[in-house]
Amino acid sequence: MTIARCLSDFDHPVVAAKARELTSRKKTPREKLESLFLFVRDGIKFGFPPVWDEITASEVLAYGVGYCNTKATLFRALCRASGIPAKLHFGLIDTRIMRGVLPSFAFPFMPKTGAHSWTEVLLDGQWRPIDSYINDQAFYRGAAKRLEASGRPLGYSLAPIGGRSSCDLNFGEKGFVHMGAVVEDHGEWDDAGEYFASDRYRRQSAFQARLYPTLAFLANRKIGWIRWRAK
Repeated sequence: MTIARCLSDFDHPVVAAKARELTSRKKTPREKLESLFLFVRDGIKFGFPPVWDEITASEVLAYGVGYCNTKATLFRALCRASGIPAKLHFGLIDTRIMRGVLPSFAFPFMPKTGAHSWTEVLLDGQWRPIDSYINDQAFYRGAAKRLEASGRPLGYSLAPIGGRSSCDLNFGEKGFVHMGAVVEDHGEWDDAGEYFASDRYRRQSAFQARLYPTLAFLANRKIGWIRWRAK
């Protein structure tokens, strides 16, 4: 049995300091949440860090890049450090959402689905789901144009629901980023480490772990190109 490791290390000095920096002049929970959201969306660029999934919030800050699971870990930690109740929601996502980001040769070696998470925050007495921090704004704009031109329902780290997606702070009213590709619900979790230690989580094979650094390098290069072309 895998021992759960707490990944949303909200009490880490670096995480706590960043939360104070982002919220010290904000008066309402909504204002604080917006400041945290914008930092996680744009201050942590969409991309793949050197380590897959099991990364602490403080490590995400150090790497400066992240994807759904690692950004959710950081967002939840910053919310908790700022007094905003937050939890994670996990499920499985169709990995074809990464077509156009990951090289095409990788898909035969990848599972059809993979672990995916988003955040739920307590605001105005209601738990509200949010995932629109995953893609930084510059990349999102380029990705949305390419997905529309492709005619595919998902890809480029986007899966619009009913043709709608958004990278704005919203709880689905304008649209989610990844929800259209979620194929199985694994429920709410207090910390990502708990999910990764459970039997719901499928770890990388030895071969996939060896391949990951190459895929991360190629994907980050492609993401950077899409971001640059969107300017």
